[in-house]
Amino acid sequence: MTSSAVKSLNLKKESNSPRTIVGNIMTGISALCVIVTVIPLVAVIYFVVVQGFSRLNTDLFTKLPPPPGLSDGGLANAIIGTLVVVSIATAIAVPFGVMAAIYLSEFSGNNKTALTIRFATNVLSGVPSILAGVFAYGLLVSSGIVGFSSVAGGVALAVLMLPTIIRTTDEALKIIPQDIRWAALGVGAYNYQAVIRIVLPAALPGILTGVTLAIARAAGETAPLLFTALYSNFWPNVSMKGLFEPIATLAVLVYNFAIVPFPAQNQLAWAGALILVTLVLFTSVIARFAIRRKVY
Repeated sequence: MTSSAVKSLNLKKESNSPRTIVGNIMTGISALCVIVTVIPLVAVIYFVVVQGFSRLNTDLFTKLPPPPGLSDGGLANAIIGTLVVVSIATAIAVPFGVMAAIYLSEFSGNNKTALTIRFATNVLSGVPSILAGVFAYGLLVSSGIVGFSSVAGGVALAVLMLPTIIRTTDEALKIIPQDIRWAALGVGAYNYQAVIRIVLPAALPGILTGVTLAIARAAGETAPLLFTALYSNFWPNVSMKGLFEPIATLAVLVYNFAIVPFPAQNQLAWAGALILVTLVLFTSVIARFAIRRKVY
């Protein structure tokens, strides 16, 4: 019997062995699970695009929402309001989140305080978003400090963003090799100089990824804004005083317009959902380009 025939016989035996059969079955089950997981995502995107794309026009980005029963209008105030509230939340959450992660990873030495903060962060990441809204409502709105406003909404969203930013930044700093820190200290740098000038730039891709994920989550939240930013059918006030007034956001507008019995408002709700998905995608793309330019 030739060597090629022997190899063919051995391959045939291996393909019929229990281990190979079980491996093929598990591979098929894994592929099926992947397909089942992707189907809801594809279905959601499909319905949002199909229902919302037909409503995309210039009026959608330049006009206020129409009164009930009318169809001529847009979502301009809600788009601007979403950008304002998310920007406030990002301005609050990113500095505090990154600094907290730097302390945990670089200066805490994994003491009891650091372990407590990490535990609290993990717990906070699982807290329902509506509780963040109730917290901001009790802290800022019902107490009369700022009332229903974009600032109160930004604080509520910042609470939701903090765990994601802290955890991802902490992990991004941990994966930086310790040799880099020792090399910086070996040439005379202080610990804080090594962290600011060497470790943080090296961990920037992971940090930006965490910030992007946090922004994506905050942009789509509705429950916290119902308790804090409330809603407004008017243009946002561009003055400093406008930050302390109720403001429209896309998430709340989608919620409000999706439950009313008016087809025009229902179509605007689909269009708002499509804009939210697009904003999240755009944020992710911008972050990727920023990472490439900084690292390479």
